[in-house]
Amino acid sequence: MSKREATVARADELRNGEMRQVEVDGVEVLLARVGDRFYAVGAHCTHYGAPLAEGVLCGERIICPWHHACFNATTGEMEEPPALDALPRYDVRVEAGHVIVSLSEDAGDRRVARMSRRAPNDARLFVILGGGAAGYMAAQTLREDGFTGRILLISDDGHLPYDRPNLSKDYLAGNLGADALPLRSEEFFREHEIEIELNRKVARVEAANKIIRFSDGASLRYDALLVATGGKPRTLPVPGADLGNVFTLRSRDDAERIVASLGTARRAAVIGASFIGMETASSLAARGLSVTVVAPESVPFEHTLGAEIGALFQKLHEENGVRFKLGAKLARFEGQRRVEAVILESGERIEADLVIVGAGVKPATEFLEGVEKTKDGRVVVDDRLRAAEDLYAAGDIASFPDARTGERVHIEHWRTAMQQGRVAAHNMAGREAIYASVPFFWTQQFDLVLTYVGHATKWDEVIVQGSIEGRDFLAFYVRDGRALAVAGVNRDREMAAIEELMRLGRMPSAEELRGGQVDLLARLK
Repeated sequence: MSKREATVARADELRNGEMRQVEVDGVEVLLARVGDRFYAVGAHCTHYGAPLAEGVLCGERIICPWHHACFNATTGEMEEPPALDALPRYDVRVEAGHVIVSLSEDAGDRRVARMSRRAPNDARLFVILGGGAAGYMAAQTLREDGFTGRILLISDDGHLPYDRPNLSKDYLAGNLGADALPLRSEEFFREHEIEIELNRKVARVEAANKIIRFSDGASLRYDALLVATGGKPRTLPVPGADLGNVFTLRSRDDAERIVASLGTARRAAVIGASFIGMETASSLAARGLSVTVVAPESVPFEHTLGAEIGALFQKLHEENGVRFKLGAKLARFEGQRRVEAVILESGERIEADLVIVGAGVKPATEFLEGVEKTKDGRVVVDDRLRAAEDLYAAGDIASFPDARTGERVHIEHWRTAMQQGRVAAHNMAGREAIYASVPFFWTQQFDLVLTYVGHATKWDEVIVQGSIEGRDFLAFYVRDGRALAVAGVNRDREMAAIEELMRLGRMPSAEELRGGQVDLLARLK
């Protein structure tokens, strides 16, 4: 096979730990120096295409600047989701002080990891309940880990696993078509012998007997089980909640129903100032609807990001025409067959052609027997995400020990679910793995993207570097002298560095942060 090659740099231009984007015959390549050797991989993240040169390199680990997928710089292998695929890897040599990169003719922009095939003599059955982030990631990881038994993914959804974060963002805003939502094609699942059963309802799981019983009366005995059934949207027990055009937004079907209702709609009400609620408000306003957000709190995100950042988001929305009714309680919905108005307890009437309720979710675990659950129904797991013998839980339903604080927590974010699905699969396949990944999430509302690393449900102080009002900042959430979480806007590279610093236990102390600007990138070297 013929190759294309080019001299891309002098060997003395890059120091250890540096990377840059170069080009070889029109193909963008990421060149990295690790120790005394040079490596070349694909230049763009296989998740959403972010330029990896704008991220950070720590040892052999590349962290994407947008959504913090991680790759090995020497091999291109994916080490942390939300990316699904590895980077292509290219040949590199140094001649006469010049770095030369060679590409094969079929060089693509991604590479599916090597996966095992099913062996006819392997009778084991590993079942995954749930086709979301954790469930899909576990199925892929089992094959990557060399599992040769039968993999069966069972979902009550009618669609193959899809990109749920985009439902309230680009898909609802009209910037993304439905064909871009699936994580993988039917062909992928066939090729890697991952069986999928859609629209299948589970009635009961008997952990002690390793049996799944279905609502149609059938039953199935498993050798190992991952429960990743996620959450169910909370509905509101108010008059009119069953009117047409009153929606929740959790599934692809929910999003498609909302989009289908937009033809003649002019006014929308969003109940709840959660991330889903606020992203939905942003997307509907971007489509030209008049949007009103109704919520009981005094400012959005006060308990997750703090009042000052919450006020920033409120101002951003108001600049784009969104109105707020805060400190307000819902009394009822009114209309003839379809919703026509939202009535508050104060008696105020808000005209609406459609309503999206963002009142949170409850864990879908009522069918589980023989495992410990929290009061709100989450499954108690250990640091390997094990809930019982050969039974694991991951994603929104898991109550797990935080590796940094020791506290039992739950985190309802896409990337965390993918990370946990991966760790659970490692343990199912016999590769002992502890869940100690650093949590991360992002929200995009209008033209502002906020990223968040770590986890803090309460804090003693928030130390801000930069300007919240200027929409360029890092906000460190400090408890007991430790920065447990950081929110950032327009600080992608620093946020990528912060994730690595947290992973490595090298975050600056609160005292250092209070003292002024800390060079986070230099601290990572």
